[in-house]
Amino acid sequence: LEVIHTVTPEQRAQTAAFLNACPITVQPLESPSLLDMIVTVFSDGHQASVRISDHHTHIARIEKDGQVLFSGQSKAGATENELDYSLLNIEDICAFADCLRCEDVKDVLDRQIECNTAIASEGMRNGWGASIGPVLLNVYGDDLRTRAKAMAAAGSDARMSGCEMPVVINSGSGNQGLTVSMPVIEYAKEYGKTKDELYRALVVANLSSIHQKNAIGKLSAYCGAVTAGSGAGAGIAYLLTGDYVTVAHTIVNALAIVSGIVCDGAKPSCAAKIASAVDAGILGFEMYQRGKEFYGGDGIISKGIENTIRNVGLLGREGMRETDRQILQIMTGQ
Repeated sequence: LEVIHTVTPEQRAQTAAFLNACPITVQPLESPSLLDMIVTVFSDGHQASVRISDHHTHIARIEKDGQVLFSGQSKAGATENELDYSLLNIEDICAFADCLRCEDVKDVLDRQIECNTAIASEGMRNGWGASIGPVLLNVYGDDLRTRAKAMAAAGSDARMSGCEMPVVINSGSGNQGLTVSMPVIEYAKEYGKTKDELYRALVVANLSSIHQKNAIGKLSAYCGAVTAGSGAGAGIAYLLTGDYVTVAHTIVNALAIVSGIVCDGAKPSCAAKIASAVDAGILGFEMYQRGKEFYGGDGIISKGIENTIRNVGLLGREGMRETDRQILQIMTGQ
């Protein structure tokens, strides 16, 4: 939304009028790539098309009136200018949070705290979208656990419904940025934690979510709120215990509860999925605090946190390819 924030009200009205007057069709594209799209436009007897594939910023082909103006190589396996997240693991993430200099992460995390809290508060005040946040508080009361879910959901509702306030992302997603941060921020307030303690917990939350998402890939029918919700649970676990083992079991428990929620596009129902994912993250922590956990062999859970993250990555990256195709067919009415 920041890309188009300079669009004026007059231009918005012109866009709406154009949409009503100009026929626009959307069709699923049969392609082996999970990220592949072609946009074709027509004007005054001419046509032009642009293809984006493999990566969100990779323009693969440009044509005008059937003439190829540009054709780039596939970047399906490209790593140029990309960070290597393969070195991440939950134990090292917790160790890093233990010893980092908070001034090294202060600027980016201060922006995450400020921006994400601001849009979450806007969502709570003004009833954007499905108003999941206010509904949660009205139904279940203003306790810490409900508030942690409500603030994350409210920020998503505002964002999904066109609120132009900025959000600090996680794994390329504003919704995931809200999901991974707001519950940790709320818990830090409630427990009177210092700013440095909050920074360290947010590092665990953000990096554990990125680690899980890296296993799944850039685009999947697996809902990213699940990884972010378990990341939030991990951040809360670290905030309150500082213990790697508790963090690891929190993530495993959360993934056992909600893995399998599908992504069917960015829209208001994302807020409700976020509330469910955060609930699972918190429940995963509360389970382990009471000596309860899921074990290897319970469904997709394997012994060891990294093995479970690997399993979820396979589920999201490979197992849900056909799910992704079916969702596209349904959404495009084919």
